[in-house]
Amino acid sequence: MIFAVQYDFVPEQTERRLAARPAHREWLTALKADSRLVQAGPFGDGLAALLVFEVEDEGALDALLADDPYPKDSYVVVSRRTWTPLFSFGR
Repeated sequence: MIFAVQYDFVPEQTERRLAARPAHREWLTALKADSRLVQAGPFGDGLAALLVFEVEDEGALDALLADDPYPKDSYVVVSRRTWTPLFSFGR
């Protein structure tokens, strides 16, 4: 299943989140390498990000998101939905 997950960043926790960004990006790189991450990146305003995962089910998504190195109080998952892309990402 493919899930689109939107993180909104908590402005008061920006410093803590940015301190964890290298570990977060390493986590994303590892997920991309094993094909669980389809794509990820911040929105242009820097206030939120979109992450697209391919995992077995919601339980697998929950477990994966629990491992994100970002401090849990530095973002809010505002949306997590299954998604059906119309075109290939060229993976």
